[in-house]
Amino acid sequence: MISRLFLWYNIPMSFKKAILASAAAAAVVLAARAVPPGTSPGPGVRYATDAYPGFDSEDEIVKPSRKEPGFFSWISGPTKDDPAGQLAYASACEADGSLRAARRAYDALVRAWPTSPEAAKAQKALADLCLGGFLDYEGAFREYRYLVDFYSAQCDYDAAVETLYKVAELMRAEGKTVLFFRFDNTVDVRRAYEAVVLRAPGAKFAPQAMLTIAQLREDEDRPETAVAVYENLRNLHPASPEADEALYREARARMVVLRRREYNRDRVRDTIDFLRSAVASGRLSDERRGEVEGLLAEAGALIEEEAYQAARFYDSKTRTRRSAVSAYERFLAEFPASDRAPEVRRRLFELQQETPR
Repeated sequence: MISRLFLWYNIPMSFKKAILASAAAAAVVLAARAVPPGTSPGPGVRYATDAYPGFDSEDEIVKPSRKEPGFFSWISGPTKDDPAGQLAYASACEADGSLRAARRAYDALVRAWPTSPEAAKAQKALADLCLGGFLDYEGAFREYRYLVDFYSAQCDYDAAVETLYKVAELMRAEGKTVLFFRFDNTVDVRRAYEAVVLRAPGAKFAPQAMLTIAQLREDEDRPETAVAVYENLRNLHPASPEADEALYREARARMVVLRRREYNRDRVRDTIDFLRSAVASGRLSDERRGEVEGLLAEAGALIEEEAYQAARFYDSKTRTRRSAVSAYERFLAEFPASDRAPEVRRRLFELQQETPR
């Protein structure tokens, strides 16, 4: 045992940090609880193990990384010689109202002694200070996310991720201010919600967070991506009230895609099938069901128009009478109540009276 300790103390500090960082990453992986695809993670499940369609891809996600001592650590580093003394100093600064000094002191502790018992306490205090002391919501989100990423076993994880969600809500309500001008930071806020869901897929707020993510995707003018999020929400949380809302919003988003894209028969038929199932689901209010029925009629009209134009195409001098008759008969079989039905029946009768050519 003594020889092992001797070997550890003789390992260079850079290698020690690498070993500790690898161990922390492994702990994050081991903390994940896999769930069967397409089922809702249970409450308390940490870290999503399945892909979430409509979220940023893995390449776009900011990977968590350990805080390191700053380049000017001899200036911004710890004031005290040990983590306990540094934590006491930071707490005293905060109690005295020296919030900036407290913020620097907490952060310096986490950077200098990341594996000490005081580090998790300092990180939590730093996150709380950003939120309550500075009203710095983006900074608070960043610090709470660091807390759950690197000190999940040393903090109240469920409380931390719930605070993370509430901070994301504040970020969305506040917007972003640059040079006294305020604007919606849609992408940053959407990524914040995604980070929360990926860290707490089974939390009670996860369905609402996913609903917000889908809405923000629509605000980004990406209805197809929003459809993917709505669909995944309904699959993961089918009994939630948010699933009913997602059903309605997905119907509208699908129609936006249909109107914008070049005509594609498979896409139209897939949309019609979805709208029919939404109408028949019994999960829409009377008003919303009527609206979705209107969307269904609009989508159906696209297929009807294609069938009519196909029949007209066959009813030409370059095509045979038999092909035209068959096309018109198919149209009437599929769309007997169409406004074009009387015209089609009249033309079909004329073709049937003609001498075959």
